Amino acid sequence: MPNEERSHHKAKILVCDDDFNVRLLTRQCLEAENMVVVEAADGPEAIDVFMRERPDLVFLDVEMPGMTGLEVCKRLRKMPQGESIPIMIVTGSDDRQSIDQGFEAGATQYKTKPVNWSLLSRDVQYMLRASNAFNSLKRQEDRLRYLAYYDPLTSLPNRRSFNEQLNRILKRCRRHKTNAALLFIDLDHFKRINDSIGHGRGDRLLVEIAKRLTVELREDDAINYYSDNSAEDDSNNSNTEIARLGGDEFTVVLSDIPNAGQVERVAQRILAALSEPIALQSHNPVVTPSVGIALFPQDGEDPDTLVRNADTAMYAAKAQGRACFRFYDEEMNAKAVEQLKMEEELRDAMQNNELELRYQPQVDTATGDVVSMEALVRWKHSTRGMVSPLDFIPVAERTGQIIELGEWVMKEVARHCNYWDSMGLPPFRVCVNISPLQFNQSDLPRSIGEFLRESGMQASRLELELTESAIMTDAQTNIEKLQQLKALGLELAVDDFGTGYSSLSYLKRFPIDTLKIDQSFVADLGTTDGAAIVDAIIALSKTLNLRVIAEGIEEKEQLDYLVARGADLLQGYFFARPIYPEDVPDMLRQNFSEALQQS
Repeated sequence: MPNEERSHHKAKILVCDDDFNVRLLTRQCLEAENMVVVEAADGPEAIDVFMRERPDLVFLDVEMPGMTGLEVCKRLRKMPQGESIPIMIVTGSDDRQSIDQGFEAGATQYKTKPVNWSLLSRDVQYMLRASNAFNSLKRQEDRLRYLAYYDPLTSLPNRRSFNEQLNRILKRCRRHKTNAALLFIDLDHFKRINDSIGHGRGDRLLVEIAKRLTVELREDDAINYYSDNSAEDDSNNSNTEIARLGGDEFTVVLSDIPNAGQVERVAQRILAALSEPIALQSHNPVVTPSVGIALFPQDGEDPDTLVRNADTAMYAAKAQGRACFRFYDEEMNAKAVEQLKMEEELRDAMQNNELELRYQPQVDTATGDVVSMEALVRWKHSTRGMVSPLDFIPVAERTGQIIELGEWVMKEVARHCNYWDSMGLPPFRVCVNISPLQFNQSDLPRSIGEFLRESGMQASRLELELTESAIMTDAQTNIEKLQQLKALGLELAVDDFGTGYSSLSYLKRFPIDTLKIDQSFVADLGTTDGAAIVDAIIALSKTLNLRVIAEGIEEKEQLDYLVARGADLLQGYFFARPIYPEDVPDMLRQNFSEALQQS
């Protein structure tokens, strides 16, 4: 209670005595000190009044017919609201045994008859002050204990509570020879969403995720929270523990599970519940979870091993495509070790000049000339040989190394452009891929502006290829960022178009120049659905006055189809594989008109 409210609060005293005159004198004495008095004539009435009025102190006669004051005192102490309330008992007996019985019953103070009425109000005030001080201290202790064991944002148990609960649950399962499961949940691309919609909305999103987890699992599972005596208490039959470890990481512990099928059903429910759109004012983000599952005892007999393996399984779920769950298996450890090794080697590769750029030509269907090049990173490992981008790019994105890698690519492109300019080659457009992590940097327009000034590279020569999913996450905010990039003189392309969730209403407002048809659709041109998607993208590009480029062309039939439909630019192994920078001049001299005319 705030200090101002406390100063105006009148203490409420319950006076219980079978003697009317004693109650009257007590009332007069206490009301003279600005206290509120409520009365009871016997034990049952005292309990009833106590529950109804919630007094601040109880003045209780011991010697009453029927239910004695000691019995009333014991009953009150068993009630949650009566655990710490001050109770003053009054009796005619002043022997040691009577006093001990009073305190054993739960009395705070003991007074003998006859009562000194001139001192009573002082004693009551002293007890109230002591009670207020005690309750204030208890509230502080409760708050500190809450902060120690619970996450203040979501009110879920925190990492400390989780560790204690997991230890307790595994001990019980070991003792009773039952099984348990640990589900490790990580939200997909949460940082991107957090950066785009703001940390305030990001926090509200986490609160909603916590609510959905709790509601979903409460449908047929009980939520088990930490208590002081829970470590060895088998009377608690709850079999689900939910916790937030920090950031966007949550855990669910299931105990006493009959089989893995039940765990799978819980995981499916979690995926369905968390993948629904979340309403956050003007934003409705979709946040999918990746879930890793480790089973006790087969996947780990101790908490550390179980957590590590569940975490490994979660990363396997992300590698599988996210928005799914994976059970742990032995092979994952080997893969995890390999991933960690690749992270370390990739960091060294950027320092040891093991990375290099190759360029794949883009052919103009109208002239047959090579008018632009896409810059592609290649890793020539000292012992592994050529490492596929499909292997190391996801590692770079997961670890954040993609930021440094992206900066290196830009500098290399500028250096190569200077080299080609020194040879007197006509300027051509170079396309550079920008990862979602790079795009979500708030200072991206500023940093690219600085790069252009320092490198001296003409902005019109540079086209940034952005993924559809990256720009559509908080599209309204990203329009401003795209406009800032466009103001620098850059060209902008949407890469892998058609694989995401573009809204036409936003697409019309994006200041983009090019739509790039994903190679998966080009590969499916032989199917009705694949051809229909390609036709729709080309038609949309024409409507919006955008350049359209198709990638992944490998066969003559694909070339013929795309030329006939009016694609502006073509790219793929049919023309050339990615080439070294020094081979670019010869490529620019080639003309593919003959191949196009035969189409």
